Amino acid sequence: MIAAIRVEALKLTRSLVGVVATLAVVGGMFALLGGIVWGIAGGNAELIAQAGPAAALDWEGLLAGAAQITAVVAVLCFGIVLAWIFGREFTDGTITGLFALPISRGRIALAKLAVYAVWASLVSVALALGVLILGLLFGYGPPSGDAWAALGRLWALAMLSAAIAIPVAWVATVARSVLAAVGSTLALVVIAQVGALIGAGGWMPLAAPALWAMSGGAAVTPVQLALTGACALASVLVVWTAWVRLQLDR
Repeated sequence: MIAAIRVEALKLTRSLVGVVATLAVVGGMFALLGGIVWGIAGGNAELIAQAGPAAALDWEGLLAGAAQITAVVAVLCFGIVLAWIFGREFTDGTITGLFALPISRGRIALAKLAVYAVWASLVSVALALGVLILGLLFGYGPPSGDAWAALGRLWALAMLSAAIAIPVAWVATVARSVLAAVGSTLALVVIAQVGALIGAGGWMPLAAPALWAMSGGAAVTPVQLALTGACALASVLVVWTAWVRLQLDR
């Protein structure tokens, strides 16, 4: 199992997919938040009206904007990386070689998910640290207790976003296609947005993390948030089962 994790880690670290996705999440956050703050400071009335709580030039506004951006960007980037991790074996034709290895395909799937989890954890930490540095650069001063709590929720939102993207790995396996998996990533984002609009967000695992983070924890109960974690664990089981039953006859 350790050897499989090392191999999967090597695949990810030597690919452009992981690097680009990391830069998209962290660098994109810097660019978007910087643009928002620049526009608000410049008195852009249209931007101020659209930004809502993020229009305040303080820690509260900065973290509100970061949560809004993370809710969408993180799921997209995490899903794309998962699509590549699992789908590339089929598109590159390397899946055949995996059947000849002295390790079960179920363990290979778990190794892929373990590497993904470690990478997502590092990206989540970098994201929260990036926002902290950005706030200090903007001259907002040391974060208050509420700001630290919001930073913690931002990190948790990124981690939960990585968790709710796990079904993408199943789609990549069943469809044997990176493109199909990327399409399912977009579908996850759309479903989450629709769920929030119709008022089912708290009980919809795809939307609950974003609502929880953006409301300061007030709009989602611990039980509803735990449901997101339960669904992520169920998704891991489904992916593992799909790889255990994987055949080369099609």
